[in-house]
Amino acid sequence: MKLLIINGPNLNLLGKREPDVYGTKTFEVFFEELKFQFTDIVELQYFQSNHEGALIDKLHESDGLFQGVILNAGAYTHTSLALADAISGISIPVVEVHISQIFAREPYRHHSYIAAKCKGSISGFGLNSYRLAIQSYL
Repeated sequence: MKLLIINGPNLNLLGKREPDVYGTKTFEVFFEELKFQFTDIVELQYFQSNHEGALIDKLHESDGLFQGVILNAGAYTHTSLALADAISGISIPVVEVHISQIFAREPYRHHSYIAAKCKGSISGFGLNSYRLAIQSYL
């Protein structure tokens, strides 16, 4: 099984940005741990961009190449109809992931434009949210 993890804006700053919310581990280090943990079960690939159009392009490209996508759209979760439309336009399931518990944060983070288009949503388990998303495909 091949899964693609897509991270959106500012997630390239994991390990540095708001460590009290997001932790101190970089995503690159965590991704190597994930690949090792699931090495015999899942082939994982990773993409990150701060640009909405690049995220949309990657979703389009993933269709037919992967069995699923794990998407942390970052702040675009709460603003992007275009990402929601991109998810609707592909045939593979997408799981929405958030490191923090978005419903315990600022009210504007409580709404997700992409959630209704996704197979499911996982938030609030730190980086383990990605592990849970992978397990949802197994």
